Amino acid sequence: MDMITVKKRNPDEKTKKLRRAGFVPCVIFGGGLQESVSIQVEEPIARKLVRFKREGSKLQLKLDGQTIPVQIKEKELNTLNNEIVHISFQALRSDQKVNSIIHIILKNSDMIAGTLERMLLEIPYASLPADMIDTVTVDLEGMPVGTVLTVADVPEFKSEKIDLQVDDSSLILRINDKIRSAKKGAAEDAAE
Repeated sequence: MDMITVKKRNPDEKTKKLRRAGFVPCVIFGGGLQESVSIQVEEPIARKLVRFKREGSKLQLKLDGQTIPVQIKEKELNTLNNEIVHISFQALRSDQKVNSIIHIILKNSDMIAGTLERMLLEIPYASLPADMIDTVTVDLEGMPVGTVLTVADVPEFKSEKIDLQVDDSSLILRINDKIRSAKKGAAEDAAE
């Protein structure tokens, strides 16, 4: 799902009517566009997009025979009635840096011997569109109790092509001893 076809929509049309017709209202802004473009996406395609792509993910929108490179800037969901309210796309220019987010995916978290404490799972950054990173996977298998992982410890974050917007010493995760974590939790409960 790296390219989806979208259609322009009438911004005066009520969004409830649009949703009843099986479409999700969206907008494209920024990049080389003179002004925002109101668009609509078929609901099944929007559901796949929400399920498989994250905010900051790159893709191509095909609109009126033109291909527009974009990133997903915001997904607005109503979880009570399982509705996709709105999706915002930011158009990308190849020569212009853009702010985005790298999502950290933790693999094998069930394989660690201690208790996992997650601190930072989204890393804000800026880069040219060609250098954008959607996700970074951190494999936790074999990491011992006492491990502290900082932004500086992740090789992908050392690239000169991305400008991190967090300090290198920011903690991503820590693996604590299960006994120490249990004592700390009991002490916090007693203090309340």
